[in-house]
Formats: sequence, structure tokens, C-alpha cells
Amino acid sequence: MGRYSDDPAWADIIPLPTDEGGPNPLAAIAYDDEYAEAMSYLRAVMAANEFSPRILDLTEDLIDMNPAHYTVWLYRAQCLFALKSDLHAELAWLNATALEHQKNYQIWHHRMLVVDVLDSCEGEREFVSRMFELDAKNYHVWSYRQWLVRRFGLWEQGELEFTRDLIEKDVRNNSAWNHRWYVVNGREEREEGEAGGVVGDAAVREREMEFAMQAIEKAPQNQSSWGYLRGIVRKAGLPLQGCKAFVQRFASLEQPDEVRSSYALDFMAEILAEEKGSEQQAALALDMLAQKYDPVRRNYWEYRKGLLGVDAVAA
Repeated sequence: MGRYSDDPAWADIIPLPTDEGGPNPLAAIAYDDEYAEAMSYLRAVMAANEFSPRILDLTEDLIDMNPAHYTVWLYRAQCLFALKSDLHAELAWLNATALEHQKNYQIWHHRMLVVDVLDSCEGEREFVSRMFELDAKNYHVWSYRQWLVRRFGLWEQGELEFTRDLIEKDVRNNSAWNHRWYVVNGREEREEGEAGGVVGDAAVREREMEFAMQAIEKAPQNQSSWGYLRGIVRKAGLPLQGCKAFVQRFASLEQPDEVRSSYALDFMAEILAEEKGSEQQAALALDMLAQKYDPVRRNYWEYRKGLLGVDAVAA
């Protein structure tokens, strides 16, 4: 006998066991008896389309045993909304569950549904920051943070400062760089014909370029900050040539033994490739990458050099 079959509160339910293809299934899943029983009761109440407090208890029990079962989460959400349950209490329960299961996607989708119905993000960014103290690169939590920004219009409410603090703590946190890009360039609701972000605001563009350059100064061999700088310039529709003097400080072709960053050398190759008559120099930069500074991707650098249409050069 099991927990639910012995409980008088569930005596009216005839459980529906898993049907895996008859009495001799080809590859039956070895469910734990307690989990299998709980799922059989969930199937029964779902078939009856029941929404009641005991469903919340049942789904909480199942989530405790298997927090990745999306069907359980979806039915729990339907039950919460049908009963007009205390959604703040649900968030408090979700906090503990998220801290226990940090890499679970379903928790954050469920949280999104709950917060959307609440129509308030009070306390949410604070909890997200707590999650980042445990893992500052948790993809599911970052996705949820972006949803919060978009859903509640938080574009100019401390998000840039938030990314600045995380990047200062770990300049290689690519997730923080990505979120900063989203905050700067991702706003969808604009006045008709108005360009925003780095495209339409020179002050924003200069600020973001300076931010990236300062990060590069601290850690020249960091792909995130170089990628951000290149992305800002490209997004704004500016020529890469404008960054040449800065890039030369980290990858001068005149001093090939003193290259401080393979990413700067890659950037320099792009700049030179865009300059008329500088194809040979661009090829030299790519040869330096292929032969010394990034030989693991030799085939890629040689492919890039092939696009220049020049002969081989000695690095």
C-alpha cells in the first residue's frame, strides 16, 4: 500500500497507472513506487479536470520527487489560477525550490506565469541577484531576468548598473555582457521612426564603447569584452577603422612577438580587411593567429585569409 491509497482524503479517486504498452512493455521505465503512485493519482484528477487544494499538495509532492516534470508544473499553475490561490505564498515556495534545484528550467517558467498574473515584479530582481550569488552564469535565471525587464519595462531602472557590478566582479561573465547588450539594444517599444540603443544615440554608443575598452584594459585576453566592442561598432553601422588605434595597443603587426591578445589580432585582421590596399597586412595578422597565437583554429584562420584573395605571407 502507498501514501495516497491509504489516505482517506483520496479514497474517492481511482488511480490511473502508467500505460507503457501493455503487460510486457519493450522498455519500461523503472519508476520509484512512491512516484508511480503519485503520478497515477495525478492522471486521475487531470482526467476529471479537478482543481482543488489537494491538487496543490499532490503536485508539490511530485515536484519534490521530480522537479523537471513539466506536465506537473503546468497543471499546478492551472490549479493555482483556478482557485485564485495566494500567489505570493507560491513565490515563497518557489524561492526555496529554486535554491534547491538551481538548474531547473520549469521552475522559472512557472515563476514567469505566476508573476505575470500578479502583474508585479516586486522583490523579483532581488531574488534573481541571490541566485546569481550561487551561479552568476545560470542561463535559466538570466532568461527570466530578461523577461522581467521586457515585461515590466525595467530598461532604465538599474539594469546597466547591475551588469556593471557583475562584470567588475568577473569580467569574463559572458552572461552579464549579453544582458547588458539586451538592455542597451533590446527595447521593442519605441516611438514610430525612432532609433534607440547605440544606433540612434551617440552618447549611448560612446558610453558603451568606453565601457568595453576599460574592460579590455583589465583583461586583454577576454573574448567577451572584445565581442561586445565589435558588436557595438557593427550595430551602430560604423567602420571598424575607428577602433584601429585602440586595437594596435594590444596587437601591433610591427611587434609580432608582443601581441597581448589573440582577440585583438582577430579584430585587427577585420579592420585591415576593410581598408583598401591593406589585404596583405590582414593576411599577416591571420597567419600570426594560425601559426602562433591561436593554432587550434588554424583552419578557420586560413579560411578567413582565403577570403582576402592574397598569397601566403610569412608571419
